[in-house]
Amino acid sequence: MDMSFTYEAYCNMVDLLHRKNYKLVGYKDSVDQKRCAILRHDVDTSLKKAVEMAEFEAQKGVKSTYFILLTTDFYNAASVNGQESIRKLCELDHEIGLHFDETLYPELSAEELAKAIRREADILSHLCHCEISSVSMHRPSKRILESDFVVPGLINVYGKTYFRDYKYVSDSRRNWREPVIDIINSEKYDQLHILTHPFWYFNTEHSLHETVEKFVNSANGERYAFLKDNITSLEEIMKESEVR
Repeated sequence: MDMSFTYEAYCNMVDLLHRKNYKLVGYKDSVDQKRCAILRHDVDTSLKKAVEMAEFEAQKGVKSTYFILLTTDFYNAASVNGQESIRKLCELDHEIGLHFDETLYPELSAEELAKAIRREADILSHLCHCEISSVSMHRPSKRILESDFVVPGLINVYGKTYFRDYKYVSDSRRNWREPVIDIINSEKYDQLHILTHPFWYFNTEHSLHETVEKFVNSANGERYAFLKDNITSLEEIMKESEVR
């Protein structure tokens, strides 16, 4: 069964997990849990969409982990708006993790890469005023996936435990490579690790093209709003109605 990319469908998946007696846990709480599911979100493009997802989860009493990038061109975790979004995620009682883009450090040894991850985790911890205890790789390389890569002081969610011992399923590129609903219904696996990307989810179903088009075209409106906060009488220079 294919799962649609709506908040209702996501909440129905959460309900199904409850009915199948999966305990929803975070990474730190997963140790020695015999039947559990970890819900994780990689925030690749939009903190705003992450907050929307987090609010729906809060309505269901669900806590999950949101992995935030420090090095993306799409949002700024250190900006006023970024800080407000992260604060909202924390207020909703979700955990914050580091989303790390290893492609920015192509020449580093494994030891040096671990230190770079630790540095970014410390920066994110400072920004969100909370402990960062886990890291998710952004588009992980073969080296990461095959090495059971260890970062001292952090849980690598692509390590052996969560990527191989748990049943891992993801909606990457708006495509469930395995049918998550069927997997839950089968009750074949006692431990599930479910990755979703808030970017893909809306109140109503959108196609892949519609989702990308909506995001791209919304950028001009957001940029105008930012300028309005920084340029006095912006309407005298350019009308908001001129935004395309």
